[in-house]
Amino acid sequence: MDASHHETALARVAGAIAEPARTRMLCSLMDGHARTSTELAVIADVSASTASAHLARLHEDRLVKRHTQGRHRYFSLQNQEVAQALEALMVVSESTPFVSATPARLRLARTCYDHMAGTLAVALHDHFVAAGWLQLSADDARIYQLTSAGELGMKRLGVDLAWAHSQRRSFACACLDWSMRRPHLAGALGAALLRAALAQQWVSQDLDSRALALTPKGRSALELRLGLKLQEPTAPPSSPRPTADRTMPA
Repeated sequence: MDASHHETALARVAGAIAEPARTRMLCSLMDGHARTSTELAVIADVSASTASAHLARLHEDRLVKRHTQGRHRYFSLQNQEVAQALEALMVVSESTPFVSATPARLRLARTCYDHMAGTLAVALHDHFVAAGWLQLSADDARIYQLTSAGELGMKRLGVDLAWAHSQRRSFACACLDWSMRRPHLAGALGAALLRAALAQQWVSQDLDSRALALTPKGRSALELRLGLKLQEPTAPPSSPRPTADRTMPA
């Protein structure tokens, strides 16, 4: 496959994302939920026929996948790589009003496809690194290895490590958080951490957005077990973007 073909394919995907209605559809699916074309039409503020045309384009370009259940068709992001690409674009567009207008509750905690993002996720990531639970791989600066102390700590938090290891994907990696400009934990371990937090009702998930609410039970557990005290953010962070060699954009 020659370079011109790759460039054409990249330009086509960029064009698919660039259309505002399709962008709204894709961003709404970043919470990991599947939605009908009718729901996505409302989100994108377009007619049902226009939404169908947009979704056909996104499906053709392998940005979304289609699920059929009875008479209904649902759409979700094709995979985590699509979510990571969208997150990276949000980082690039940091100077736009979209970031500065992000609600405080979304900055505090939200889903990034199947793992946590926001202030909460960055604080957890920093704790795991400082406590020696996670170590950067000697072979790849974007990948983490879980130490023996980390295995014990994660199990005490209720994280299902067997499930995480069974996933055919990167086990633990750094993901650049677009609202904090610092890494949070992604990969199968990040997904397992979110599953544990939801199961223990430390966070609750908003079905209509990416927002996660940190519950009183969750605040208490994080403070008692990890010594983390989180405050609701009142303004977007102004810290500089971290260097690329420490994180994998997502």
